[in-house]
Amino acid sequence: MGTERIVFLDRASLIAEVRRPALPHAWQEYAASTAEDVVQKLQGASIAITNKVPLRREVLMQLPGLRMIAVAATGTEHIDLDCCRERGISVANIRNYAVHAVPEHVFMLVLALRRNLLAYREDLRQGLWQQSSQFCLFTHPLRDLYGSTLGIIGYGALGQAVARLGEAFGMRCFAAGHKGVSTLRPGFTAFEQVLQESDVVTLHAPLNAQTRNLIAAPELALMQPHALLINTARGGLVDEQALADALRRGAIGGAGFDVLSAEPPRQGNVLLELELPNFILTPHVAWASREAMQALADQLIDNIDGFVRGELRNRVV
Repeated sequence: MGTERIVFLDRASLIAEVRRPALPHAWQEYAASTAEDVVQKLQGASIAITNKVPLRREVLMQLPGLRMIAVAATGTEHIDLDCCRERGISVANIRNYAVHAVPEHVFMLVLALRRNLLAYREDLRQGLWQQSSQFCLFTHPLRDLYGSTLGIIGYGALGQAVARLGEAFGMRCFAAGHKGVSTLRPGFTAFEQVLQESDVVTLHAPLNAQTRNLIAAPELALMQPHALLINTARGGLVDEQALADALRRGAIGGAGFDVLSAEPPRQGNVLLELELPNFILTPHVAWASREAMQALADQLIDNIDGFVRGELRNRVV
């Protein structure tokens, strides 16, 4: 067995202890990398680790020694998988590491919105409780989760974990079938029916050509006026302008997002401009509990060790 040269392109994206692989290797890591310097950094590398640094065809074609891409994330949309197949480059990703972190973040957003947390915090800042004629303040409605309906779009490990938490709150949970299909799998509910009947809709689908703008103006129009839309998956799943318009005119009850269509949003984003008490945006951190990041780091190295042993561990290509 030869010595592998392993290069981690964006080590700062992971706050965890990253143990070194068991195989003979030389290790080099960079806090961050850009499209301009990635080829130079990967010269001579046999294994590349990337969280979000893109590895497109024009880059891969300049790296004849590259044998594996270890993705330090679940999503692989930043990797040219077709080129990897052509070149015989293996790609492995991370799976099911945030099955506690993401569902907990989902319900943080849901509870804050259902209980009007931001609106009440602002009322306190404005002194409204201090001026109240009674012991409590009734300026915003409060809604229980118990007895309400949770619609889950994307029913993999994360969607199922969200359902378990929803059921613990006493919610009725629907798993949505694929949009536009005529035949439903057992246990799934029609996509449109889920939108129409749910008090909370949460997204856990991957981003691809079929799911881009999965929720746009027509889908938002199907939702109930008090319903919440939660997105901790990918920003491109939702037409952001349509969502902003719906929130401004009160067409839905609120939204909680952890993702945007472009990250970081250096050119701005219509959702960044929303200053509404019924919209909460967090900076793509639902996955990033210390426990989840450590599980990711451990699985990342397991994937590399498995590749060298010839295992098909978490292989995408």
